[in-house]
Amino acid sequence: MAPNPVLFRLGPLTVYWYGVLIVSGAMLAAQIASWLSRRNGHNPEIAWNMLLALLVAGILGGRIYHILSSWDYYRLHPGEMFGIQMSGFGIYGSVIGGLLALWIFCRINKLRFLEWTDYVAPGLLLAQAIGRMGNYFNSELYGTCTDLPWGVYIPPANRLEWLADCERFHPTFFYEAGLNLIGALILLLLAIRWRKGRLWGDIFFLYGLIYPVVRFYIEQETFRPDAYRMANWMVAGLPMARLISIVAFAFFAALLAVRHRLHRPGMVYLPNEPWQPPEPALPGEEGPPDTSSTDGD
Repeated sequence: MAPNPVLFRLGPLTVYWYGVLIVSGAMLAAQIASWLSRRNGHNPEIAWNMLLALLVAGILGGRIYHILSSWDYYRLHPGEMFGIQMSGFGIYGSVIGGLLALWIFCRINKLRFLEWTDYVAPGLLLAQAIGRMGNYFNSELYGTCTDLPWGVYIPPANRLEWLADCERFHPTFFYEAGLNLIGALILLLLAIRWRKGRLWGDIFFLYGLIYPVVRFYIEQETFRPDAYRMANWMVAGLPMARLISIVAFAFFAALLAVRHRLHRPGMVYLPNEPWQPPEPALPGEEGPPDTSSTDGD
């Protein structure tokens, strides 16, 4: 039985699983960032204050990446590029958009950008795991035919033309969601336990190693047969997402090595006492200002 992409309808309002999962993942990511930042002396509301900006920027960046990767289709259907029922997002575009929004937010609020990437990284990978499940409900981004017991049914209307005779397919979305979940747990454990020899930004840079490995594995033809038929998105026989994964892994590996060799004292991770709400002021007195949101660049 095929999943229904619609969660429920209420009058003219239609709520889709895909959107609910994206928002749910973003809220869990904000909760994790709030908890990690509070452990290190920041007001936990800061993470929630940046949530909307990062979510909108991530959606826009991901959508633009998806449109570019499927340009042969969208140049003929421009009305489908952006709309309330749109599906299809490129995670690399989402990460770039979200990082840009985070950098702007940190500049405006005088926060250390690399420190906040560390708070965001574990929840980001968890949000990716949750959001990827939306592809299951949309019956999209599946693999080739399989007779494995965990193969999923894809409705005929959603099958790729050259796989129309198949009944069950590799659940690529489940594979990637599971690997992302494992990666998120690793990053969260490191964010909590790793102290000695750590620099600000290390947790995010490790995300920059983990996810490209996951994506490179997932982008093989068995799991993403559609990617190998998009001629405008192939370079040297590789899908663009696979090539970007190689470049991203090399970039973050080099960055980690260079930073740990040439780091300055201000880059070293320094744990703080957990944030506590300010003491209420006595009648006629002013309480001390809450400076936990302004720790400098």
